[in-house]
Amino acid sequence: MSNLLEVKNLSVSFFTPAGEVQAVRDVSFSLKAGEVLALVGESGCGKSVLCRSIMKLLPQTAKIKSGSILVNGADITHYRERDMHKLRGKLFSMVFQDPMTSLNPAMSIGDQIREAVQVHRPRLSREALRARVLELMALVGIDHPKERMGLYPHHFSGGMRQRAVLAIALAGNPAILFADEPTTALDVTIQAQILDLLRDVQRKLGTATVFVTHDLGVVARVADRVAVMYAGKIVETGTAEEIFYDPRHPYTWGLLRALPALSKGRDALHAIPGMPPTLINPPRGDAFACRNEYALAIDYQEEPPMFQVTDTHYAATWLLDPRAPDITPPVGGGIHAG
Repeated sequence: MSNLLEVKNLSVSFFTPAGEVQAVRDVSFSLKAGEVLALVGESGCGKSVLCRSIMKLLPQTAKIKSGSILVNGADITHYRERDMHKLRGKLFSMVFQDPMTSLNPAMSIGDQIREAVQVHRPRLSREALRARVLELMALVGIDHPKERMGLYPHHFSGGMRQRAVLAIALAGNPAILFADEPTTALDVTIQAQILDLLRDVQRKLGTATVFVTHDLGVVARVADRVAVMYAGKIVETGTAEEIFYDPRHPYTWGLLRALPALSKGRDALHAIPGMPPTLINPPRGDAFACRNEYALAIDYQEEPPMFQVTDTHYAATWLLDPRAPDITPPVGGGIHAG
């Protein structure tokens, strides 16, 4: 199956008074139709910027410095706003973290979904438009849509507001959906419901999804593949099974060890020491070296390439070099020999 989305060596910078912030650094990944890819990493690692770069929703201070973005084989890297306007909603759409920043408090939920449908299908009759709004509300699990379409955002709970935002995002039948931490502002029970809903909608519509999160715990529930980001780079990528059961990058080990399910009865959860580096002047070598208890001397001198583990599993760590010492990882499988 050919790739629906292909990002090649993408680099994005923000130009600030303090200097150039290299938010995304030489990132490559692909996405097939109907696939769910999870982008995982700490806050500030470049996940959201990467998604916004693809949709060209960056502020004026940001610039795509190099690389390419291909959708269905067409290079959209240098598309202008007029060209992107035709693609947003139809080709790809986005669900943001906080639904209240996406919804208009002065418009009913039904009117906001109707407005989104009209943008993409302006010739629909009033009856057909109403039917489509009710169809979308039912699709995202809003019960009694006829009674609720006249309600306003403040009448809805956080979970129901996120369902309404998802209905708006799906109004144009997009081929790709970017979900930018859509469950972060919700309590745990509602999080599970929204995750199940996203997976259910993806299966029904065949929508390819890029799911952005800092929580590896939600990834197993939704993802086919996982890309782990650190300091603007993808440091490990593989199937969800490979990342959970055979992780190879020390940063992925740290993220997994921080999960409550893996705390093994300890009073305190494991924490990755230190802080991510500044991306105004990224460190030489492996950006994770200063926080990595398994760091080698070469990690401070030279950036590791992507080493292939399997046909679908890659990791950028010198521990996979044939010359590296054998390491017993704190999570996952057995001894990882270089």
